[in-house]
Amino acid sequence: MRLEDMNWMDVERYLERDTRIILITGATEQHAYLSLLTDIIVPSRLALAVAERENVLIAPPLNFGNSRYFAEFPGTITLTQHTFDLVVLEIVESLLHQGFRRFLILNGHGGNQVPVRLQDFMQEDEIRVVWYNWWRSDAVKAFEAKHNLLLNHANWGENFPFNRVAESPSEIKETVSLDDPDDKMSARELLGDGSFGGPYQVDDALMEELFGMVVDEATDLIREMADRE
Repeated sequence: MRLEDMNWMDVERYLERDTRIILITGATEQHAYLSLLTDIIVPSRLALAVAERENVLIAPPLNFGNSRYFAEFPGTITLTQHTFDLVVLEIVESLLHQGFRRFLILNGHGGNQVPVRLQDFMQEDEIRVVWYNWWRSDAVKAFEAKHNLLLNHANWGENFPFNRVAESPSEIKETVSLDDPDDKMSARELLGDGSFGGPYQVDDALMEELFGMVVDEATDLIREMADRE
């Protein structure tokens, strides 16, 4: 269920039986040969799959995040962490005011950090907030170990059929890191096409397996929230 498919009376009826909601955070930024909205498209698809299982509500995604590293790549739109924090906090507070009490924040972007005030909410008993970085999840780690693969920015791990907008190269790119403080090159100069390295694409059957494992894990999280009400 998505807010865009409902009116306010539908939401009021939903709140009579459930106080859970999925929030989606991500970014609009370069992903090499993949969609600029990869960090929104992937968690949105995951959220829809979870919602179909649990009949839980999904809020519209926050399409922008902290993407300052990629500002030189055309199409990237970035917020400061401060702005991102304020927006996420005000979204949560708006929904709290209406009666929502259980929040699964499905985050698709590594530049987005958990807002400090949100961490305070996560410690309170009356509500529950779970911040879920899908690409760092236990499900992804298990998949990586099973198939001897390493998920990285704009490589095979984000290359799903539903967010491809161009053909990906067939070769394996050497891993690139932005963490070297002594390197004076810009992110665009270091990354070239934008991928952090590794295979650009793997078999779609593997991606379907990965998707299913993450959905299973996220579904368990949202079910646990229902059990605590």
